[in-house]
Amino acid sequence: MIVRSVALSSFALMLVGQHSSAFQQHTSSRQGRRGLSPTTTTSALAFSYLNDISGDDGSAAPAAYDAERNDWGYWPGPAAAYPVSPTPPTAPTTEIATETGGSENILHAPLDYFGLDQLASKGSRATKDWGSPEDGTRKLGNDGALSAGAWFCTEGGWPSPNPKAHTEIFYVLDGHGMLGDSDGTKHYFGPGDTVIIPKGHTGRWDVFSTIHKIWAVNAHDQIEEDRSVPIRVRVDGYHTFAPHLLASNRHGIDPLYAASAPEISYNTFYDIGPTSVGVWASERAFVPITEPLQRKVFFHLLEGALNVHDISTGTSQRCFPGDTIMLPQGFTGYIDVLEPAKKLFTTVV
Repeated sequence: MIVRSVALSSFALMLVGQHSSAFQQHTSSRQGRRGLSPTTTTSALAFSYLNDISGDDGSAAPAAYDAERNDWGYWPGPAAAYPVSPTPPTAPTTEIATETGGSENILHAPLDYFGLDQLASKGSRATKDWGSPEDGTRKLGNDGALSAGAWFCTEGGWPSPNPKAHTEIFYVLDGHGMLGDSDGTKHYFGPGDTVIIPKGHTGRWDVFSTIHKIWAVNAHDQIEEDRSVPIRVRVDGYHTFAPHLLASNRHGIDPLYAASAPEISYNTFYDIGPTSVGVWASERAFVPITEPLQRKVFFHLLEGALNVHDISTGTSQRCFPGDTIMLPQGFTGYIDVLEPAKKLFTTVV
């Protein structure tokens, strides 16, 4: 298996696909907000009900990687005497052939990979009932069940009467919006919030200020929610990720890696059917993943710095706030938490 990794781009690419004037104007006015410094947290920036996330995703590789990140990017792992200057890795593709139970892929993207100038426009929504909602998207990967990427939408609203085809989780980097349930219940969200739209949900979307988000989707078969009542959106604010609200890993039941490291704390706030969502935090620690992962993993790093090591290949990926990672079922290795870290996670089967 080839370990895939994405390095930060030092050059902006033109938007992929034909952009409408409104989308292009908004993108050009916000390019300075792409990316993060190593000490920035995404809570400071704080990232749809996408009827179709399988279209053109504009996944062309960035023109060049960022030389400033050489010492922190893709390197041969701690077995080497010292990190060597990496060569620019291959950008992630939208369709990743991932084997369950033994894949060695580490799929990685820095926040710049999802910069507004990297998103492919999908044009204006035909079903809008106010505003001019125009959206763009880019995928990180899709193994047939778990997929991840980013999405952007300008102001406007539209009904969503068709049942959601999959369960979507997203983290709001920027913007404000509302998701309504079928009975009219409203769920407002903004920067730093995590939003879960269960499979089967119907209602509406309202974007009050342009939204930029990181998303993960589980394309599972069955609706797992109780259908005797309206299927509801869930919104969890960043304040719910505070240390005193997380459970200590005293009994070695870390929900992400099944690790026993006492430095870990967590909160799984959604666990229905094949989808689990939560927040995972750790002080500086060495977290071994000795047993192959039983679930596919997505995470978006919110704070700190860590290294993800694939023991089968000896390669590692260092991560900073704003980075997104996908790990396959069957992955083994370890997590080296370099600075106290916090991340939003989703696991699926």
